[in-house]
Amino acid sequence: MTERFELVEKALVKMLEEKKYATLREILLTMNPQDIAAVFNSLQEHRIPLMFRLLPKELAAETFVEMEPDDQELLIRGFSDNELKEVLDELYVDDAVDIVEEMPANVVRRILSQVDPEMRKSINQILRYPESSAGAWMTTEYVSLRPEMTVEESILRIRRQGVDKETIYTCYVTKDRTLLGIVTVKDLLLAEDDEMSIRDLMETDIISVTTHTDQEEVARLFSKYDFLALPVVDKENRMVGIVTVDDAIDVMEEEATEDIELMGGMLPSENTYLRSSVWELFKNRIPWLLLLMVSATFTGMIITSFESALAAQVALTAFIPMLMGTGGNSGSQSSVTVIRALSLGELKFADLPRVLWKEIRTSVLCGVVLAVVCFGKIWLVDRMLLGNEDITWLIDAVVCLALLVTVVTAKIVGAVLPMVAKVIKLDPAVMASPFITTIVDALSLLVYFLFAKAMLPI
Repeated sequence: MTERFELVEKALVKMLEEKKYATLREILLTMNPQDIAAVFNSLQEHRIPLMFRLLPKELAAETFVEMEPDDQELLIRGFSDNELKEVLDELYVDDAVDIVEEMPANVVRRILSQVDPEMRKSINQILRYPESSAGAWMTTEYVSLRPEMTVEESILRIRRQGVDKETIYTCYVTKDRTLLGIVTVKDLLLAEDDEMSIRDLMETDIISVTTHTDQEEVARLFSKYDFLALPVVDKENRMVGIVTVDDAIDVMEEEATEDIELMGGMLPSENTYLRSSVWELFKNRIPWLLLLMVSATFTGMIITSFESALAAQVALTAFIPMLMGTGGNSGSQSSVTVIRALSLGELKFADLPRVLWKEIRTSVLCGVVLAVVCFGKIWLVDRMLLGNEDITWLIDAVVCLALLVTVVTAKIVGAVLPMVAKVIKLDPAVMASPFITTIVDALSLLVYFLFAKAMLPI
């Protein structure tokens, strides 16, 4: 599919260069807005307005929503007031909010001056909510029905209002804005009697969120219940808006990206990789690198404090990288597993004893297998094959016992730290690979040298 799209993309760019506008327009009419927006990403800036003006009004608005903020700003600055108003009139409120949030202040003022008063009010309302809350992701465009309406009246209302709503499949039954129930278009179409009232048809067991519910919790509800839309209410259970599944998917992608970046040891980025400047990448990466570099000082201090032990048994030095690497990998495995379970709502802090018991048993099994294999490898490869006569049975035993304890310790640390982070209101992903690896490195060296001092003539 990627290769096919690249061929189409090159063909469209060539048509634009050769000024075959009629043919280009016909092809664009057959494409999805997302694919057209991807084509704009590869165009030179001066060609973007030209191709955009070939699109019909509705398709142009849908494509505009999918474009990168830089390209959107370029078009807005080149639009006349009438052109800007035509595009904005076709947008849903939540899409308009997304665009406003990405634009500089002078562009925002121009956008707000061109939207109708009702949309301007809705945009300002949504912008007041915290960035990562349900209120910030919702749209105020939904179909509301009254409980005393009949099925026939409801279908007529949907036909009249639905064209401007983001979704019409799920309708919300309200009275004085208070949410009473929900009814789907399927329920209306399959109703036995057109005169049946909505009160008798609606579902009153409603799952809803408040305007300040965290976006992660919203995404979790969509994943758990397979919703197409989720009602957003205020503290008095008055209907404020809805979050639709496409926005929930965006939240999931945003949260997953943020977790991956944190687990990789860098601050989350607001832009895609290719659109991030070198300076932005530097700012996102350098804080963690500095922190981890300084924290690695503890590892150096441990090695220095056992310098006499290393001098007496030089063979111990060769196994330090293996111990530190295995410990870091073991801790990362546990942390990633626990972080995923926390993000999906499968774990809470009360489950810590069960998690510990499970990780201890798992780590013992892993540690025993690794220690046995390591014992044979050291004796057969390092001593017999490579001829390192300094390696004795006792040194082999020290390395393998230290490895076993390191693996158990690393997996416990990797499981506990993300759960503690969750309790103290930190993102558990912060406790992933780089952070845990640094802690485990220090612990593995400490365990290793304590075993060496206890078992070897040092």
